[in-house]
Amino acid sequence: MANNMVVTYVKRYRMEIDLSELPPLIDLPEGYYWVAWHRAMLDHHARVKFRCFHDELDARIFPCLGQEDGCQRLMREISSRKGFIPQATWLLGDSVGYVGTVQGVADRTGTGMIQNLGVVPEARGRGLGAALLLKSLHGFRSVNLRMGSLEVTAENRGALSLYRKIGFRRSRTLYKAIQEG
Repeated sequence: MANNMVVTYVKRYRMEIDLSELPPLIDLPEGYYWVAWHRAMLDHHARVKFRCFHDELDARIFPCLGQEDGCQRLMREISSRKGFIPQATWLLGDSVGYVGTVQGVADRTGTGMIQNLGVVPEARGRGLGAALLLKSLHGFRSVNLRMGSLEVTAENRGALSLYRKIGFRRSRTLYKAIQEG
């Protein structure tokens, strides 16, 4: 039986920001509100994460993002890490439900790492991604972290533009293998 799996490589960037130079928080548009991390909100984070990523390239790179149970497992794993930062973990809601999510963890060096920043497709284009990003970064700063970091797929031009506008600078280029077929 022939192996029809094809390995392709996706370019990703690690980006960093000095948390002492953060722009101020952004006011949310009318009708949106913040929900701080609480363990009881884990399922909501997972559902929003799935809605944000299941049809995106990142779900091919990280298959767990393309499955509801995968997003549940990922949220349990993130929230149980030693470096999990509740102050950098937020849901964004509106009158219909939850429309955005972000999680934050500190790595071994004390850098705050943004995890899975996402806004559901129907709520994009309103500045909510920037608001979520800044809320999480300010959360890192509130627990005395000095640097923030994230990884982004190079093809995600919208995200790259947002991160640069906030003040992130590319620090490293990475390649992630994807098996398809």
